[in-house]
Amino acid sequence: MDIEDVTTFVEVADAGGISAAARRLGVSKSIVSRRLFRLETELGVQLLARTTRGAALTEAGITFRSHAAVVRAEIDTAMEIIRPAGDLRGRLRIAVPLTFGPTHFAPILAELGRRHPQLHIHTAYSDRFVDIIAEGFDCAIRVGYLPDSNLIARRVGPIYGKLVASPDYIKAHGAPEMLDEIIAHEALMQGTETWQFMDGDDIVTVHPRGRFKADNGTALAVAAAAGLGVAWLPDCVIREYLASGALVPVMTRHPPPSAGAYVVRPPGQHPARKVQALTELLIERLEENPPLA
Repeated sequence: MDIEDVTTFVEVADAGGISAAARRLGVSKSIVSRRLFRLETELGVQLLARTTRGAALTEAGITFRSHAAVVRAEIDTAMEIIRPAGDLRGRLRIAVPLTFGPTHFAPILAELGRRHPQLHIHTAYSDRFVDIIAEGFDCAIRVGYLPDSNLIARRVGPIYGKLVASPDYIKAHGAPEMLDEIIAHEALMQGTETWQFMDGDDIVTVHPRGRFKADNGTALAVAAAAGLGVAWLPDCVIREYLASGALVPVMTRHPPPSAGAYVVRPPGQHPARKVQALTELLIERLEENPPLA
């Protein structure tokens, strides 16, 4: 099996079609089609269903893509190990949160591309939880409080936030002041996350409840300003709301501890040089001018 055929298939699957993959790879569509035909012939299964809109993965294609992406990542890592010196090459796939990504991390990723002109940087912006191993990402930038996992995380900067509510919500429901009062309030959350608060020198974990959820911090800020409940949100998301009075801090006697921005990667003894370069640049930029504070 030709590894070039495998990596071309992954590129087509990620790009959503042969034309887009050909542009990414810098080759003609006929070359991409020939590689796909050769791979499907060798495997004896159809990996892609061609449509007028591009190409959709078959059930076999979905299964093969998850394994093929891992193979390509391992090859990229092996190439870095045997040639550790010189410019970074290959492809760096990064999953970045949509709430912060375009405004806070995109300039740093652009600088990474400027410093390493041979590095192909592919960024996916989404607030959904991305399985970086199954989906073939080299790493992800995540913000907040990280759940336990087998991923390796490196903190690259702080995030400060507040529990907030609108004046209308407070007028109708009151403002939580004690930790045990939060459970009685409508919490605006991304999912089933926990909230943390300082009680003196101790960190107390609270399990809020609520009917309104969104996987985007900006959307939660809009909901909070509309009076739907209380929300824990980063200062950089709610700064304008606080300045206008549309949102006000609550639980001020028990502030949340600082969260963090992290680079997370699959488990392994050593990070790839390209992931290490991204991590070091994030630390450099976030220490100079912490945009998430």
